[in-house]
Amino acid sequence: MEGTLARPLRASVAGAEAPVLATAWRLALRELRGGTRGLRIVIACLALGVAAIAGVGTLTSAVVEGMRADGRRILGGDLEVSVGYREMPQAARDWIEARGGRVAEVVEMRSMLVVEDGARDRMLVELKAVGPAYPLYGTARVEGTADLAEALAARDGLPGLAAEPVVADRLGLRPGARVRLGDAVFRFAGAILEEPDRVARPTVFGPRVMIARDALAATRLVQPGSLVRYEYRVRLPEGADVRGFIAGLRAAFPDGGWRIRTADEAAPGVIRFVEQTSLFLTLAGLTALLVGGIGVANGVRAWLASRRQTIATLKCLGAPAGVIFATYTLQLGAIAALGIALGLAAGLGIPSLAALLLADVLPVPPRLGIYPLPLALAAAFGLLTAATFALWPLARARAVPAIALFREGLGERRTPPRRSLVAANAALAMALVGLTVAVAQDRVFAAWFCAAAAVTLGLFRLGGWAVQRAAAAAPRHLPPALRLGFANLHRPGSASALMLVSLGLGLSTLASVAMIQGNLQRQVVERIPERAPAFFFIDIQNDQVGRFEAVAGAIPGVGEIARVPSLRARIVAVNGVPAEQVRTTEDTAWALRGDRGLTYAATPPEGTRLVAGSWWPPEYRGEPLVSFDATLARGWGIGVGDRLTVNVLGRDIELRIASLRVIDWRSLGLNFTLIASPGLLEAAPHTHIATVQAAPEAEAPLLRAVTDALPNVSAIRVRDALEAVNALLGRIGDALSSTGGVTLLSGALVLAGAIAAGRRQRIRDAVVLKTLGATRRQILAAYLVEFGVLGTAAGLLAAAVGSAASWAVTTHVMRSDWAFLPGTLGVTILACVALTVAFGWLGTAAALRAKPAPLLRTE
Repeated sequence: MEGTLARPLRASVAGAEAPVLATAWRLALRELRGGTRGLRIVIACLALGVAAIAGVGTLTSAVVEGMRADGRRILGGDLEVSVGYREMPQAARDWIEARGGRVAEVVEMRSMLVVEDGARDRMLVELKAVGPAYPLYGTARVEGTADLAEALAARDGLPGLAAEPVVADRLGLRPGARVRLGDAVFRFAGAILEEPDRVARPTVFGPRVMIARDALAATRLVQPGSLVRYEYRVRLPEGADVRGFIAGLRAAFPDGGWRIRTADEAAPGVIRFVEQTSLFLTLAGLTALLVGGIGVANGVRAWLASRRQTIATLKCLGAPAGVIFATYTLQLGAIAALGIALGLAAGLGIPSLAALLLADVLPVPPRLGIYPLPLALAAAFGLLTAATFALWPLARARAVPAIALFREGLGERRTPPRRSLVAANAALAMALVGLTVAVAQDRVFAAWFCAAAAVTLGLFRLGGWAVQRAAAAAPRHLPPALRLGFANLHRPGSASALMLVSLGLGLSTLASVAMIQGNLQRQVVERIPERAPAFFFIDIQNDQVGRFEAVAGAIPGVGEIARVPSLRARIVAVNGVPAEQVRTTEDTAWALRGDRGLTYAATPPEGTRLVAGSWWPPEYRGEPLVSFDATLARGWGIGVGDRLTVNVLGRDIELRIASLRVIDWRSLGLNFTLIASPGLLEAAPHTHIATVQAAPEAEAPLLRAVTDALPNVSAIRVRDALEAVNALLGRIGDALSSTGGVTLLSGALVLAGAIAAGRRQRIRDAVVLKTLGATRRQILAAYLVEFGVLGTAAGLLAAAVGSAASWAVTTHVMRSDWAFLPGTLGVTILACVALTVAFGWLGTAAALRAKPAPLLRTE
């Protein structure tokens, strides 16, 4: 030792032969040759957290890039002109074609598909009638033929109909089967294998069915006021100025009332959903990395404890504190780099696996590849986490004198580190917080997340202190197992507080995710009002109202029938400001996109709760007034007396706000964002929408009777729609739970590391206890008491933290009601106790097997 290390160290002190970093690097390499066995937990914790962040970021980038790269295919053209209720004038189509544009017409609406046989099975479908030019981009394929036009063409006097595979499965259709849409009979041509402009979405109101545009008229589904949307996809010549073309179209037809989208706006709602989901998953990954950071701190502490004799020897040979600090900093830097690299490699594989497992959930196939930004961010998070949590034990080791290392275990002497290192540690922590907030889509939410994480860490640390204090204050006259278990919790060098923090954080994430998911599903299914309708019936024509009520009312088991007039309107201006320029809150901007439901009423509907203004008199016939959603009004900064301009059937109508209402959408009644005064809208073409309450045994006869008597009327079964939404929430919850599971796995790794770090001490304790006459059963019982108390305390704290987090997200982010779910939290606490006890038993098995004689000889 004197020959190989003493001379360079002394030279380093004098500054004569080797600089500090060179000496430290040489020492670090020599120690690393002995392996990284003591730092495997550090590598695993970093790799796990980095993999979660890198995987989520890469998958999000791949999905968003897939949507943007295929924007023209997803939109169906270079631009799309859409309008409700009415077709685009032929003059506008001629204008487009005269400038080299090619137009593909698509008509979308909902309808009932009925099998024309003895069973007469039926289901609600989303009907898509396509023109001969469809598709302009991509390929549409139907089972049995490569040409869509051929599949939809008339054969044996029947036009063709293609449907998603789920339609054929549910209705038992085979090619050639006869089905009915409205008043027209079609030939089932086969299942849709590829629809280029369809973004994957949950089937809430029914799967897709396609027919030729020319065959739509025979169905007689399109009536005045029907819920129908006309879309015109336009393919422009290569190199055409899309923005200039749109400006010219608007100038030529200023009263068109159209919504025009370009290829880079193909699915903005889906992109927003993907990015918001990514935010939640990334923060869950950060929680896993935070828990892993605790594992890093524990691993570094244990690593330095195992090197205490080496450190003492180096200091006695003249190594300055700076050389010691640099040596182990370089070692840990290399270990951190290895963990980060492994995490990045695993993160690159996650999108490929997700593309296989989540093919039916992802909106479009992800464009797999290497995306530098999410990988760089994941690496930065891993590096900052490693530095933040490793610097403190390194600083403590630097400050401990050599003689203390020979006398006692590392970390037992509370020698304060240098102020500069404390400041550096604080700066690293702030940099970690700053990076989290800076890269988040919702910076306010990310800032609250960081604050909540800091409070949670403090709460669990306080909980660990309380457990140790309570264990120390326990009565002395207890059974041996209890007394030994409590003593293990507060003995010198105990890692009880660390284990409670690491395990509690992981379980808090899972508890909060489970509570959020449970509350959302409760809102959708469990809290269905007792008087919720069985069906919504739409597209009831004015001359069909009497017959509809007669047919529905004649079915035994049918209860209340409620009906209101229904129109669709698009809000185009607020107080004269165009809709696209209105400043809104993020959670209310949706109402300015697309059409909104509009009705008129002389008296307030049942259950109306006004919070501002007043209702108009029943006989009112003055200027058009409107009762508006109070939540939207608050988000837009408007109130009673302000004006909304809505476009109805291509005509702009200005409505003055007379009152604001709180709308309970969960009632599943006939709720409308806009309720106008009677008069002007009564003369506009419109349909009616009705709700019908029915006993379960009356639902099938009611559906058959109404759709047979009125083929153009569509029925939406409330229970089916809610179950579809519930299934979607379940898939989202599974994704969140999976990421939360990574957090729990990180906690388990930290727990295992903490147990492993104290393994030598536990073996020594077990040997002494056996020598004094304790049995294996008594020692095992003491360990079970220790870990059982830790698991219970961590579970209770995790339940409290998870409840608070789920309440904040559910009420303030998702704007929904929250309820306490004791069953969910009970499972959390039991899982925590079981996990802790299981790891504790596995980690202490070696101590129980240890023979006293060999250890006592070495002492």
